Amino acid sequence: MPSPFEPSPFETSAAAPAIPITFASKSNWDAIRAELPAQARQFADANGFAGKPGACLTLPGADGQLAGVLFGIEDGAAKSRDPFRPGALPGLLPAGVYRFANAPHDMRLATLAFALGRYRFGRYRKAEAPDVRLVPPDGIDAAEIIRMAEAATLARDLINTPSNDMGPAELAQAAKEVATRFGARFDCIVGDDLLARNFPLIHAVGMASSRAPRLIELNWGDPAHPKVTLVGKGVCFDTGGLDLKPSGGMLLMKKDMGGAANVLALARMVMDAKLKLRLRVLIPAVENAVAGNAFRPLDIFPSRKGLNVEIGNTDAEGRLILADALALADEEKPDLLIDMGTLTGAARVALGPDLPPFYTNDETLAQDVALCAIQENDPMWRMPLWPPYDSWLDSKVATITNAPSGGFAGSITCALFLQRFVEHAKSWLHFDIFGWTPSAKPARPEGGECQAARAVYRLLSQRYG
Repeated sequence: MPSPFEPSPFETSAAAPAIPITFASKSNWDAIRAELPAQARQFADANGFAGKPGACLTLPGADGQLAGVLFGIEDGAAKSRDPFRPGALPGLLPAGVYRFANAPHDMRLATLAFALGRYRFGRYRKAEAPDVRLVPPDGIDAAEIIRMAEAATLARDLINTPSNDMGPAELAQAAKEVATRFGARFDCIVGDDLLARNFPLIHAVGMASSRAPRLIELNWGDPAHPKVTLVGKGVCFDTGGLDLKPSGGMLLMKKDMGGAANVLALARMVMDAKLKLRLRVLIPAVENAVAGNAFRPLDIFPSRKGLNVEIGNTDAEGRLILADALALADEEKPDLLIDMGTLTGAARVALGPDLPPFYTNDETLAQDVALCAIQENDPMWRMPLWPPYDSWLDSKVATITNAPSGGFAGSITCALFLQRFVEHAKSWLHFDIFGWTPSAKPARPEGGECQAARAVYRLLSQRYG
């Protein structure tokens, strides 16, 4: 199970002296410089500080102690601003207690970034979080910031854990511990019981592995409240199956359960905040392995919904396991059905690693989640469920194929495939996330990432808070 989120990023003791952090940009540096004590001004000049974004300078006091910090951010009129830039501070500052002396671009997001920037993955080598704490700015809900940072820690830790220690059973155990902490009911269907309970696609994808496939389920909340169901892709390692990935494509496949990790992070926030909804979480967890009994190209399998699926490519396995889980979720006719998965390279080609696409036919939902994404600095971009491409999924010998030939619009055709298994939900929202930060950015270290979960949490808070 991921490490606990401790120590706290915040200092709440009024007696603790706090070192001021002053945010400066190129446009306001002259004014800030003029207000500095003469010694600090001379020290800043000697070090060439001029408010360049990301520049950090610690100012000594007359007694040699740390008296303050200068940190550069973008100008207010800059074409591009990173509201998470203060997330670099925990890695730059010496141990101590700090406070924001003036306002950055967004006080709440800067505070969240500070908390997110303390993350270190330390399961296999010592990597303690920096011993820097922040006095929460006035008007900031520190509990909410900690809630989001703890959820991000959960998602990051799950994704960063290598597959030898994060298989389907370990993912189920992590989900069980989250359920236990918040009083949710936990259930799990394992191995051949998936066939007996009519989840043939989940079983087909996972049957070649020595680590049995399973369907993980959490239920929480008042049954009288609106029903919200989260479905997360839990492919704990993806070889590509018999359509084997090359070594470069397989290298990061420990992250192929990133949808499950982010769904658990989202569920954790929902339960911790006690939102007024009835939450259901479904995670099909498998390892897509190669063995004599692995599913093959052009095999045909039934699905829970009754659609026969032809296997166009065994490396398009994530949509198969999601299909059975979505069909189960849809049977209950939830008010809102949300799925997340690390699904297509096409999404990365189109939008890169930082901007996951989302799909929905609910125009109000699309506008609301897009606004929440901006407000939370949790970027995403809407792409179309383009009806003319739906016919590309037709199979000559089955109801549907999981991998249309041609290679065009791969993220869209994946979304259209999943849409075939959603019929009764009042609204459906699909995310094709990457779940990984390829190179470190402020508040976003290289490695597993919590993507889309904070934006969706804000949406759910606004609707069901």
